[in-house]
Amino acid sequence: MAPHLLCVGGEDHALRIPFLLALQNRGLRVSAAGTGAAGAFAENGISYHQYQFDRFGVGLSDSASMGQLAQVVKRACPDVIQTFDTKPNLLAPLALRGSVPVVRTINGMGWVFSSTEPRALAFRPFYLAMQRLAACWTAATVFQNKADKSFFHRYRLLGKSLSTVIGSSGIDTAAFETAQARMASPAVLRAELGLDDAEIVVTVSRLTVQKGIATLLEAAQIVHQVRPKARFLLVGPRESEGPFAIDQALIERHAPYVVATGARSDIPALLGIADLFAFPTEYREGIPRVLLEAGLAGVPIVASRMPGCDDVVVEDWNGRLVPPRDPRALAAAILDLLQDSAHARIMGRRSIEMVRQEFDLNVVADRYAEVYSHLLSLSRSCDERVAAYSSSAVQ
Repeated sequence: MAPHLLCVGGEDHALRIPFLLALQNRGLRVSAAGTGAAGAFAENGISYHQYQFDRFGVGLSDSASMGQLAQVVKRACPDVIQTFDTKPNLLAPLALRGSVPVVRTINGMGWVFSSTEPRALAFRPFYLAMQRLAACWTAATVFQNKADKSFFHRYRLLGKSLSTVIGSSGIDTAAFETAQARMASPAVLRAELGLDDAEIVVTVSRLTVQKGIATLLEAAQIVHQVRPKARFLLVGPRESEGPFAIDQALIERHAPYVVATGARSDIPALLGIADLFAFPTEYREGIPRVLLEAGLAGVPIVASRMPGCDDVVVEDWNGRLVPPRDPRALAAAILDLLQDSAHARIMGRRSIEMVRQEFDLNVVADRYAEVYSHLLSLSRSCDERVAAYSSSAVQ
């Protein structure tokens, strides 16, 4: 029977369905566990198990989540478990304690190591201790960028687990290009959004302070003063972000040159009308999928000089990198590219082949399949040695 992979994530886990289908095409039997709805998984024939955890809390709720995960694993009986996101990366190894090989993917360091708030600084020692403990029952750790791998080595957070770098969870370049080809006419989309002949700067992100949205709004005001036809399109959820959400009143203060659409499913189409993609994150990202989508769409990028972003954006080659939390630097970079649109288009086109070669879903899935195959072969070798020892002991 094909090896069974259980992939554990959070509320956005459905975004990894293409990744799971690619692994399925490589001979694995796949299922998933997450905190979001099951519908998208059912539509793709993937068995799905729901559990819950509190993204913003620590304590008894985490113990309950570990109990739920242990029950999910007992029902699913996987041969190997893959985890994504901060909480699942900690909860799964602690819940299972080596009973099943766990591969955790560090897709960014998140709020604790990105924020300068006293609460985040106070929480860091606890996070480091939890990571060291989780490493005791982790078979392999995958990093999406080299900076995070260096961090884990420096603070000795890997234990004896294997480690490697695999950039991103992959992007289905063929599906993205098909979606672009089927998208609505740019003129129709511009009219729908009230953008007409504006210069459009697109940002796709959770609308939180930590994602740099407050910085972007300040930069937008500066840009608008110089280029009145510039419009900033903010695409992504706000209400679901709890205490991290940007204040709606702050967004409204920058109307009409800032348009917040909420979450949308037509990102390829929106990128098709973009003159520029801005990503002002203050997070230590893994590899932001939105940067890969912008790159594949051939849109020049202005991003924060943060881990993960600088794995995709090369300064003055396919975009610009600016310091986080610096609205003037962000505005200056945006203005430079808007003012030299011919050079900006050249920059954008350079990203297309780079994304296809380094971050295509098939490339990424092959690399993950190799990790699982290696771990399963080690597990089989161990089982064979135990069986041989037991047999000789009986004799």
